[in-house]
Amino acid sequence: MDGMSGRDRRWSDGIRPYFEKAPLAALALGISSGFPFAMIGATLTTRLAQDGITKSTVTAFSLAFLVYNLKWLWAWIVDGFRLPGIGALGQRVSWLIVAGLLVIAAVAHLALIDPKADIFATAVAAILVGAAGATFDIVIDAYRIELLEPRQLGVGSGMSQYGWRLGSAGAGAVALVVAARFGWANAYLVCAAFALPAMLAGLICGEPANRRAPEKRRPGFASLGTSILGPFLQFFQRRGAALVLLFILIHKIGDTLANLTFRLLFDSLHFTNDEIAFYDVWIGFLAFMVGIFVGGILYTRLGLKRSVLVSLILMMLSNLSFAGLAAAGHSNLGMASAIGFENFSSGIGGVTVIAYFSALTNSRFTAAQYALISAAASIVGRFVTGTTAGGLIDSMGYVNFYLLTTIAALPGVLLFWWMSRSGLIDASIGATEDATHDQVFD
Repeated sequence: MDGMSGRDRRWSDGIRPYFEKAPLAALALGISSGFPFAMIGATLTTRLAQDGITKSTVTAFSLAFLVYNLKWLWAWIVDGFRLPGIGALGQRVSWLIVAGLLVIAAVAHLALIDPKADIFATAVAAILVGAAGATFDIVIDAYRIELLEPRQLGVGSGMSQYGWRLGSAGAGAVALVVAARFGWANAYLVCAAFALPAMLAGLICGEPANRRAPEKRRPGFASLGTSILGPFLQFFQRRGAALVLLFILIHKIGDTLANLTFRLLFDSLHFTNDEIAFYDVWIGFLAFMVGIFVGGILYTRLGLKRSVLVSLILMMLSNLSFAGLAAAGHSNLGMASAIGFENFSSGIGGVTVIAYFSALTNSRFTAAQYALISAAASIVGRFVTGTTAGGLIDSMGYVNFYLLTTIAALPGVLLFWWMSRSGLIDASIGATEDATHDQVFD
């Protein structure tokens, strides 16, 4: 018998796309996309806490993430303005290089500021990292979508998500280890190198094929108005659009409240940087990878609606594990269990919830609507965290705070369950007018 068996051939066909150039580029793009989050998220939280900054001030820094929620306002500039000189590399590649350099400069700037000496300058520097990272994301998202062939979109999206986690977890771990030995300034300077994978991917792969032909026109203010208003108008023409938007806004409040305060809890429980790096970063990373795998199975076996509902329940319950850790005190086993469960649940949600949000986009406004949906999905939780989380922890303690975050997640679970039973989920997806809907989601 010559050649491979049918089973071996199916296995080979399933693995081969992961090693093609475009999906590997998506992995590199994801790595660079994820690391700025770590620099102004958990890593900055740990740095400020170790410098003796108050909890209410530390949690207020989560407002820097709000810059990401506004990136759609200037996305048209990245899409339409041709950079002089370096623009010869192509519209996408040139902006990829420039945005990457902006991120490196912003992270280096944050590295050289002492929070104990000037907390306001630190806040401004964090916002600059957020703005540079958001601009980087605009280019990365557009480049990834245009670089991948239609048959590679599923694999490429998964590789991008894996890359994002590698970038955020890897940069977070490197920062903790370097900071423990050489100080926080050096830690941030070293982590700035995480911007390089996306820039190198752009230089190696070059401009996407559909961008190589000369553009017939450049977007102006008229097309800017269409880009902003068109996605809104199309979305709100759907049945139950207001309830779908409400779900997008509230489903992640409890999860965001909890996630942006974990490092405060770890510092209060006197975990060392090396313990945080091992349990929060590496154990969390492995649990997240397993969660993504399980999420894919659940999505295939249960379908979109039931798999999303399961993931929402798991993410809600994962907050209880941190209430248990707070009650138990300094416990490596407790930390590993809480971090493992939380990341496992987030991995499942990263597959199922993102699949639902992707299904909500109309083929005419995919990039714009997904940017708006992803912004809406996190803006409430980030605002609430930045304005109230620190005060709530001081007034009620960690145990009651994490119990509160569990309760805050319940309305999103109940709303999605009701939307599923009433047919609004099917209606919102069916209104996307996407020709691939019947093949992918039914």
